[in-house]
Amino acid sequence: MPPGAPQADGVTDVDVVVVGGGVMGSAAAWRLASRGVEVALFERFARGHVLGSSHGASRIFRLAYRDPVYVRFAAEAREGWRALGGGLLTETGGVDHGDITGLPEALAAAGEPGEVLSPDAARERWPGFRFDDAVFHHPASGRLHADRAVARFQDLTVALGGVVRYETPVRELRVGERVEVVTEHGVYRARRVVVAVGSWTAALLDGLVPLPPLVVTQEQPAHFAPVTDATWPAFIHRRPGGVYGLETPGEGVKVGTHGGGPVVDPDARDFRAEPTRLAALRRYVRDWLPGLDPAAFTPISCTYTSTPTEDFVLDRRGPLVVAAGFSGHGFKFAPAVGRVLADLATSGPGGDRRFALDIPGTTRKT
Repeated sequence: MPPGAPQADGVTDVDVVVVGGGVMGSAAAWRLASRGVEVALFERFARGHVLGSSHGASRIFRLAYRDPVYVRFAAEAREGWRALGGGLLTETGGVDHGDITGLPEALAAAGEPGEVLSPDAARERWPGFRFDDAVFHHPASGRLHADRAVARFQDLTVALGGVVRYETPVRELRVGERVEVVTEHGVYRARRVVVAVGSWTAALLDGLVPLPPLVVTQEQPAHFAPVTDATWPAFIHRRPGGVYGLETPGEGVKVGTHGGGPVVDPDARDFRAEPTRLAALRRYVRDWLPGLDPAAFTPISCTYTSTPTEDFVLDRRGPLVVAAGFSGHGFKFAPAVGRVLADLATSGPGGDRRFALDIPGTTRKT
């Protein structure tokens, strides 16, 4: 049973409940448990499931943002990943090409200088790519192991005295002075509830907090087989549509278009690659990544849950702490996001109002 004992009314008291065992909810539970807070994490699905946005073996880590808010946030997260150890972060370096305007200046201002290369110099260093414009290289970029990261946060939560319960859907949140969290296994009463349920955010919080528009899409990257032993840094091609990629050891090089997939109901996905988008991705690989075989690929399916500006939501209303809108570029920030959510749950509203429910951003952040 979670911390606390059932009361006479059959309700179990817990200080903080975290709803959602993806990377953000798991990071929040870890941060709370590390502060000695009595915390219970409820995950709707089984451990290691593939139905949300936190599964798989690879995610890009990078500091290369034009926005100094996100550069600082990523730098904080990097120190968290390094401290966690366990091979979660592998610093392979990263390259951005296409429109790199403002990137070198933003990182230099943050004390994280990179290197601008000519297309010829970049091709010589990374022959698996085709470049036709200046390239920005940042050595601190790399790869995160997504599955291991989620498991690490959850295991540390338990080791610190918290509870993690899988296959425990939350059916309802009854908000009063405290929150009654209604599950299939009983009702839990908490002083604070952190909601980090990704694609299911709007359904669970409907009528409880003023959410910005959240669009859920099914995205369709793929792993492509290398045809050379070329080195593969993480990469972002800053062009219309945006393309990203990184090596996933043992699976190939993951390549995907940033967003733009079909809108879906997260409970009614088909997990199948849409033929037109897959064909476009294969053409991109043929045209821009000569070190990969466009005919040798394995499609992947995941969801994005995005705000109109791609800014995150990290805020509190009464006893409810909301974490949403991360898909597409959020995973890398998990240790820092967990800290913010723990702050909100223990100290109250505050922090960076950039991520407030009622103050949307104005520009794309990628």
